[in-house]
Amino acid sequence: MMGERVGSQDRLFYEFCLEDRIPADHLLRKIDAVLDLSWLRGELAPYYSHTGCPSLDPELLIRMLIVGYSYSIRSERRLCQEVEMNLAYRWFCRLGLEDKVPHHSSFSVNRHGRFRDSDILRKIFEETVCGCMKAGLVGGEGFAVDASVIEADASRFARIKGAEVDWSEEQRAHRAVREFVEALESENSPLNPDQKPKALSPSDPCAAWTVRGRHKVMFGYSLNYLMDMENSVVMDVEATPTRISLEVDATETMIERTEQRFGLKPDRIAGDVAYGTEPKWRRKANTPVTSLPMIATAISISVLAARS
Repeated sequence: MMGERVGSQDRLFYEFCLEDRIPADHLLRKIDAVLDLSWLRGELAPYYSHTGCPSLDPELLIRMLIVGYSYSIRSERRLCQEVEMNLAYRWFCRLGLEDKVPHHSSFSVNRHGRFRDSDILRKIFEETVCGCMKAGLVGGEGFAVDASVIEADASRFARIKGAEVDWSEEQRAHRAVREFVEALESENSPLNPDQKPKALSPSDPCAAWTVRGRHKVMFGYSLNYLMDMENSVVMDVEATPTRISLEVDATETMIERTEQRFGLKPDRIAGDVAYGTEPKWRRKANTPVTSLPMIATAISISVLAARS
């Protein structure tokens, strides 16, 4: 006999426990079990005023960013929409059913403000690496290095040919252009002095004009990873414009920083053939390099398998 829905009238009161709705094997429940952000508020306290209206809880913003990273939600506007609707996301972010989700603009304000000034995102990353070391997941004997190309939020059709640009006052008012001009005047220039770029983006001049992407040409950045090969734990990360010379320099930076922060210096480093083009950092690091063309692909696959 065909049944029909009973009780079409909405109930006045509901008995609901968000904790009971999240499966025991859910990814966010596993992350929450090992995530310790109890130190976060104390670290950020100097960057908040002691007067005025209470701000958003910084731990809430960080937890939302972790959700976005874990589920490849790149848009912060969409991230806020997903947290609004998804019970597991709300549970992980410590939000009740009636709690308000922050506006998407709050992320930009904090990222370019107190999060950058305090370097809090790197501190969270390094605290996570320390947790992996305490758990015995880091061998420290062999590291692998590679870079992932990320398309910049800049149109490949709107570009300026050449490396010399007479920036107007209106263009210099934009944060990306202002930081690019300041970087040109510093020791860490975003451009390769030996090879001038063929084109610059008027909206994001730090991005590199490259053919290493899903299009024939595009503006992009490289996300450089230094990974321990025992359990595929990422030890350090450094973002650079997509240029081989800068990626090699980033490798040197990550090796030195890993030694300073964690006291680890690998006996060997694996990388693809591109990292053998400039041996200066190898001589400085005094570390043998294994050039394996497909090592980065294999490691990336193993990381994805571990996350799943």
